[in-house]
Amino acid sequence: MTKSENLDQIDHDTTSEDSATATESSSQDFSETNSKPASSEPETTEQPSKSEKPIKKARRKSTKTSQKANKSDKIKESHISKASVSVTPRFRTTVIALLCVSLLTSAASLSYIIWDIVRGDTPITFNYDNDGNSANFTEGSIADVASKVTPGVVSIVTEVNTTGFFGQTSTSTAAGTGMIVTKDGYILTNKHVIDGANKIQIVLDDGTTYDNVTTVTTDPLNDVAFLKINDASNLPTVKLGDSKTIIAGQQVIAIGNALGQFQNTITSGIISGTGRSITATGSDYSSSESLSDMIQTDAAINSGNSGGPLVNAAGEVIGINTATSANADGIGFAIPISSVKGMLKNITSNNSTDRSYIGVYYVNITPDVAKAYDLPVSSGAYIYSQSQYSAIVKDGPAAKAGLKEKDIITKINGIKVGSAGSVSTLIGEYAPGDTVQLTVIRDGKERSINVTLGKCPKN
Repeated sequence: MTKSENLDQIDHDTTSEDSATATESSSQDFSETNSKPASSEPETTEQPSKSEKPIKKARRKSTKTSQKANKSDKIKESHISKASVSVTPRFRTTVIALLCVSLLTSAASLSYIIWDIVRGDTPITFNYDNDGNSANFTEGSIADVASKVTPGVVSIVTEVNTTGFFGQTSTSTAAGTGMIVTKDGYILTNKHVIDGANKIQIVLDDGTTYDNVTTVTTDPLNDVAFLKINDASNLPTVKLGDSKTIIAGQQVIAIGNALGQFQNTITSGIISGTGRSITATGSDYSSSESLSDMIQTDAAINSGNSGGPLVNAAGEVIGINTATSANADGIGFAIPISSVKGMLKNITSNNSTDRSYIGVYYVNITPDVAKAYDLPVSSGAYIYSQSQYSAIVKDGPAAKAGLKEKDIITKINGIKVGSAGSVSTLIGEYAPGDTVQLTVIRDGKERSINVTLGKCPKN
């Protein structure tokens, strides 16, 4: 069910000191009180010689003084010992507070784990911190990566009722591919895979089949659809990567239901280019669609691969396989995964199917476009309408933020427009209501404008 691509392309988108003082004072007081004890010896008429008297007094005095000193030292030790083990009210309060905080944190963590298990789905993994696009396949690693990703890749079988030339009705079947993105059964695929379907069946990698499947929504700006397996839980999922950092020459693999009969076929290749604009036509040539900012790859994408994952060497999904060229070998196209993250987040977190947008018409800037319009930059988005209508949607997010026709958007939240993706793709990472910062060139001067994203019209 892969779309064919027309190569006629078009552009889009303290207390210790006090204790010591107290101890010294107590010891001193004790010595002074006992410095003159009463003598218990009876008086004698025999007078000692002058030479003995001082000696005896000196000995007695020395002995008593030594005893007093020993007592004083014991008292000092006693005071010091008591001071070292004393606990102040502030210290006790601090310890109790820390214990309470620790217990509350542990309880909250346990509650979240229990709630997550009961709820039955898994937060979507967006890989921003570790960029898997810098990884390369090594000997045997393609098989290892494929074995980790394929359990989350499904075959989608549809039934479509068609009417013949003479009015007769018939039923035909078709097959495509999808990816499980949450454990409770949300599936990401191409819109054209399910177009006109009366019945949708999901087949897992292990052969498990689900018939109770509903279409959640489709992307009004892209060939993307979201399905839901009802009453499902604990399903294997794929991991979403970052398509903003992909580069030409990077190694990738494509996984899909080739020809609608060879489930989870693995093909390998490289990214041949980025930012491609194409016109994709259905296999029956009854419809066509202009797609921009596509990833070009030479990994074989055959009929039936539509909706399957394009995967980097770290096992992360960076694209949705969508189209192949009917006039050339080794040219296939995938939608950048970043462009669907906002909708996916909005669906799973807010139970809303709205897509974000800023409300402008623009031309993707290339060196040729920059020369034709005499622009000061060779990449970005030129807000310009080639028709009689304004490039700024009336009462849209851009209009409210103060954007003007002929402004040039060069960055979105610090990410360069062009090399990392088009405006549509970069905005696609956010949900309606999110605020993003646009770096804009107006009259030769750069400025920053904050825009609160709105809900994209569905027709």
